[in-house]
Amino acid sequence: MILFVVLGHVPVILLVCLLGLLWLTWVEFRGRDLDPLVELWWGLLVLMTHVAGYLALRVWLAVRDRRGAARRPA
Repeated sequence: MILFVVLGHVPVILLVCLLGLLWLTWVEFRGRDLDPLVELWWGLLVLMTHVAGYLALRVWLAVRDRRGAARRPA
């Protein structure tokens, strides 16, 4: 979104990529039990920062899953 504001127009390929990233974000959250406000926050971050926001989301989910697995007894 920030790139679109800087450029002053929306190239079709970037819009398609942004919609794809938003869809992938939704797919990531579908099977998880997260607070809706957290999901909204991450969705807006991905909307504003595109790939960097999605990569941050993936890292956050991986760290969260790893910490959750470490707390569960074997």
